[in-house]
Amino acid sequence: QDPSAQAESYRRFNVLTKWAALILAVIITTCTLWFCVGAGFLGGLIPGLILLAVGIYFLRSKPSQVP
Repeated sequence: QDPSAQAESYRRFNVLTKWAALILAVIITTCTLWFCVGAGFLGGLIPGLILLAVGIYFLRSKPSQVP
C-alpha cells in the first residue's frame, strides 16, 4: 500500500473514532440520566447537549500552524 494512502486511512480512522466516542458518551449520559436516575427527559437532554457542545469544541480540527 502506498504510504500516503496508509497515512490518510490512519487519519480517517482517528477522526471516526473520536467522533464516535463523543456520540456514544452523549447517548450513554442522556439515557442514564433519563431512565436510571429518574431525572426525566429534560434532566437527561440538557446535560447531553452540554456534553455534545463541549465535545465539539474540543474535538474539532485545529488549523495547522506552519512556522
